[in-house]
Amino acid sequence: MPDEYKQRLKRLAPEYYRGHAWVHWTLTIEDRRTGWLDARFLYKFRELLTHAMFRYQVACPIYCLMSDHIHMLWAGLADSTDQPTAMKSFRRDMNDALNRIGFELQRQPYDHVLKDEELERDAIESVAEYIARNPERSDLIQSDAFASYPYTGCLLPGAARLRLFTDEGWDEIWRTLAFLRRTECYRRPDPKYKKTS
Repeated sequence: MPDEYKQRLKRLAPEYYRGHAWVHWTLTIEDRRTGWLDARFLYKFRELLTHAMFRYQVACPIYCLMSDHIHMLWAGLADSTDQPTAMKSFRRDMNDALNRIGFELQRQPYDHVLKDEELERDAIESVAEYIARNPERSDLIQSDAFASYPYTGCLLPGAARLRLFTDEGWDEIWRTLAFLRRTECYRRPDPKYKKTS
């Protein structure tokens, strides 16, 4: 792509991405190339995402890897969470992995910071459903079969068995997010269970 077209995307002020912010991130493969996504790369993606989640105190209630881009919904877990810093580190690690197989991410990710009216539980779950239905809109799966798409999932630090598309999925996600926020992603004891002397 010619340099004159490679402009930086406009971002909100840094404070919108900090603390307990919810951000829908979209990372696109350079030139929208395909051929990088397979089961092995999914495991590498989850490994890199796990490291970023723990290190930067972020949770990813849903991700969806498409043939030429990736959607992720991130939730900050501590007052000190800084999602742009987390994303910069995650993108660096992703590009290291992608470069080994001849791919790379576009220069900058797209983001949508959820606004006040989008922070209600139903609204957040609607954003997640929008992300989950991407394979349907691309005719990769049949309508209402989004739960069967193999490259969609969730990743919350310390909750490896959590599955999004189950009867208890969202209730369990909300409980886990509450725990992770109380403990700042395992950095302090859970105040819900304070020891009494």
